[in-house]
Amino acid sequence: MAEKHHDFSITTTWTGNQGTGTSNYRSYGRDHEIDGEAKTERIVGSADPAFRGDAKRYNPEELLVASISACHMLWFLHFSAEAGVAVTSYTDSATGTMRINPDGSGEFTEVVLHPRIESSPAVAHEVLLGLHERAHAYCFIARSVRFPVRCEIV
Repeated sequence: MAEKHHDFSITTTWTGNQGTGTSNYRSYGRDHEIDGEAKTERIVGSADPAFRGDAKRYNPEELLVASISACHMLWFLHFSAEAGVAVTSYTDSATGTMRINPDGSGEFTEVVLHPRIESSPAVAHEVLLGLHERAHAYCFIARSVRFPVRCEIV
């Protein structure tokens, strides 16, 4: 089978110039907007408050955790439908852990998914576990990161 490619385009626009640009570390805001082609809404982002960002806006770290969570969910729903499992509710309270190094750099050390699923009729835990394992194996985002992604079914 021929290899397929999908391209994704996002425009990120910094909106945090407070008059003097990045003249010093405290002189600028971390606010930005993320747009996608043909999207009806923008994502408003900032840095984490620990890095002088706005806590009311999404930060890149949260968006990475959200990307993994959503990708896993979409594959899980796909494989559930194929298996004849009627999922009626899916909620994931995903968490990510990031380590900050002495030099100020950092990296994620893990993301843990905590999906809570309801189905009609109820399905055995082993069946759900198998669907989650398959979803994890196919999740594009989880396959692309260099830290562990675990799934702990609630």
